[in-house]
Amino acid sequence: MTDATEDPVEELLTLLDLEQIEVNMFRGHSPDVTWQRVFGGQVIGQALTAAYHTVEGRTCHSLHGYFIRPGDPKIPILYEVDRSRDGRSFTTRRVVAIQHGRQIFNLAASFQIEEQGYEHQFDMPDVPMPEDLKSEKELRADIIDKLPPEVAAHFLRPRPVEIRPVEPQDYLNPQPTGPSQYNWIRARRSVGDDIALNQCILGYASDMTLLDTCIRPHGINWLSGKLQTASLDHAMWFHMPFDAGEWLLYAQDSPNAHGARGFNRGSIFTRDGRLVASVVQEGLIRPR
Repeated sequence: MTDATEDPVEELLTLLDLEQIEVNMFRGHSPDVTWQRVFGGQVIGQALTAAYHTVEGRTCHSLHGYFIRPGDPKIPILYEVDRSRDGRSFTTRRVVAIQHGRQIFNLAASFQIEEQGYEHQFDMPDVPMPEDLKSEKELRADIIDKLPPEVAAHFLRPRPVEIRPVEPQDYLNPQPTGPSQYNWIRARRSVGDDIALNQCILGYASDMTLLDTCIRPHGINWLSGKLQTASLDHAMWFHMPFDAGEWLLYAQDSPNAHGARGFNRGSIFTRDGRLVASVVQEGLIRPR
């Protein structure tokens, strides 16, 4: 096995490789990082993994999750699965993530047998291809000497998901823009054709940039120290299979921000234009 410290994708796969400690109870761990709370995408991916451990022969088509409390990266997370329903076509699961004896996240997920039916979809936006763009890592390297050491260390940490923004914002001096953004994303290598694993990886990646969309019109970001942000809820719909190791266009927009909350939507396309997933999230954007 490849050393996870040399392969960030292997580290992500390790995070998703939950330990089963009872029939419907699983334990997950967090990476050794300096941040004070668990990344929301990690909890989404692990909770979906826990649900998949109790389902056979069916694929997740939708999930709805609520972030209840910040996760503590220093201790394990327990995932308790409720086998809500096993129908002829659909299966429903509810997953509760627990730390310190309290819920930090809960997830409802629905799974379906493979069926055929009517088909249509939105067209993919016309944007530059990823090969014509700088990676997020390259953009961060351009300003690394201007950042505090603890932020610089986080920026340079190898990440399992590569991001190439179509219209990157200035990290140090963000300017107000429209409430939308386009990012090409992919896992740094393919993990094979396991639909469940690819969905869990995309669930992880879907939380990486979506909340940023609703603060773009306001010319501010988390580096300023003037903004408190947190994901409040997260919903995904998986429309068809995909390879998370291939480039996917994450088209995001924010129709509304109000009451210290920002509402965000995302559509995820393969590079040949297939709409494979849709995402919706509301997040806290509280001025400090």
